[in-house]
Amino acid sequence: MFLNLKQIVLPVVRQNYMKQLLKYLSLVFLLTGVVSIANAQGNYLKIQNYKVYYGWAKRFPQDWMILRQFENEDKTYFLMVNPQTLETKIDETNFYQVKPMTMQEARAFFKSTPYQKALQKAEKRSVMVQDAGIESGMPEETGISLTADLCPSHRPLDRRIFTDIIAEFKKVESPVPIALSITGIWMRQHPEDLEWLKQLQQDHEIYVTWINHSFNHRVSLKAPLKENFLLEPGTDINYEVLETEKAMLKNGMLPSVFFRFPGLVSDQQLVYRITDFGLIPIGTDAWLAKGQQPQAGSIVLIHGNGNEPVGVNDFIKLLQSKTKQIAGKQWLLYDLRESVDEEFETSN
Repeated sequence: MFLNLKQIVLPVVRQNYMKQLLKYLSLVFLLTGVVSIANAQGNYLKIQNYKVYYGWAKRFPQDWMILRQFENEDKTYFLMVNPQTLETKIDETNFYQVKPMTMQEARAFFKSTPYQKALQKAEKRSVMVQDAGIESGMPEETGISLTADLCPSHRPLDRRIFTDIIAEFKKVESPVPIALSITGIWMRQHPEDLEWLKQLQQDHEIYVTWINHSFNHRVSLKAPLKENFLLEPGTDINYEVLETEKAMLKNGMLPSVFFRFPGLVSDQQLVYRITDFGLIPIGTDAWLAKGQQPQAGSIVLIHGNGNEPVGVNDFIKLLQSKTKQIAGKQWLLYDLRESVDEEFETSN
């Protein structure tokens, strides 16, 4: 039995074609991975014209809401939020179909999304002088969202928080989600601690949601609350918000859509100033150092800046008391974005 030329050549051609196709796809995936890593860890060291900029950005299949625009080394970038998941990202502007909007137009355009519902709930709680904003999420889940504040401090980072949660959760939850409320002053004063945290994230030990906690975090021991923290007369709220975001970007950190008021102190006008930046105020229903006990779905507050050993000790005791539940995946730490998103995704 003889084979004709076509029967011999076509299988060889197909085989070579498949090899080339696989090589091409492998290269594409490799380059995509490299780009993703570069975007995730990019340090924008020459930021110019950083400004509030709202609008709709489309890149199939996802709609994004634009929050900021800036330039860095002759390229223009957007800081955007996925209004369904509350995830943020930085990307070049020319990759998207763009429609500029006012904040009011953008909120109306995305009105049915979890992101806008979270903004609205925070505004409904704006009359509270302390602890305005979202204070809990996912009430049906057994576990908490952990937030640690990094206010200005002369003391070093309390690293026990991180080493203990990694050790406790590594078998059931890795990387461990944690939200860190960070100030510009802390970043400036603690570069080694900041690099340590970023290395933990790079090593996939923790997954950090970076919360804007203002740049200066000024506080007076004498002034009443209505004139204290960000309510101090003469406070430049644009500087406090935008300079912190720029400091995050310069340090290779991705700003989230969350904001925590210093001292958890605000008034109605200040809350609306923050939501006008597209940021969701985050409070707490369990400040451990004040003896508040976490419930299912609580947003727990401790201070990781070395100034609150009582709260840290209480959290470590809480972890130790939940060892069996953690091992059985019956008590977990939740990503703050997913916790808030899930609450509003199911709401009417």
